[in-house]
Amino acid sequence: MGRHTLAALVENRPGVLSRVVNLFRRRNFNIDSLTVGRTHDDDISRMTLVVDGSPAEAERLEKNLYKLINVIEVAHLDEKQSLQRDLALIKVSTDAEARREVAQLCDIFRARIIDVSKGSMIIELTGDERKIENFASLLKPIGIVEMVRTGVVVMGRGEHTLTHDAYTPQPALAGGRKSVL
Repeated sequence: MGRHTLAALVENRPGVLSRVVNLFRRRNFNIDSLTVGRTHDDDISRMTLVVDGSPAEAERLEKNLYKLINVIEVAHLDEKQSLQRDLALIKVSTDAEARREVAQLCDIFRARIIDVSKGSMIIELTGDERKIENFASLLKPIGIVEMVRTGVVVMGRGEHTLTHDAYTPQPALAGGRKSVL
C-alpha cells in the first residue's frame, strides 16, 4: 500500500468530474486529494487525483480511467519524476504576542501573511503536504480558526509531460471551431 498520484487530461465538459468520481466510488477507493482546472486549452481540463492503494490497484484505476469517453490521457506520477504542491490558507487567532510568533514561523516556512486584523491573521503557504501539515501542527497551539487547502497539483519534471498537454497550436475546423485532441 502506498500513495499514488494520477494526472489526467479530460475534455472540459459538464459531467466529466462526476463520471471520474463515480469510477473511484464503484472501485471502493477513497480519493485523498482531487484538483481540477483548465489547461492552456479551454477545451481541456487537468485532474490530479491522489489515492492510497497498491501499485497494481493504481494501475487498474489508470486503465479504468482510459475507458471513460471524456478522458484523453492519464499518467501515474511518482514523487521522483514530478513536482507536487498544495496551497493552504490558514486563519489564526492572534494577540500582539502571538503575532510575533506567527511571523517567525512564517519566515521559517516561507509562508506569507496576507491579512492582519485586530484578532487574527491569514497566512498563505505553498509546498508539499508534509510541509503544510507540519506548519499547521505548530499553529494549532496558537489557535487555528479556519483552514482551507487546494489539494495536490502535480507536474512532471523535465521530459515527464502529459503528451497532449504540451502546447501545440491546433488547426481550425470548418465553421471556425478548434479541433479537440
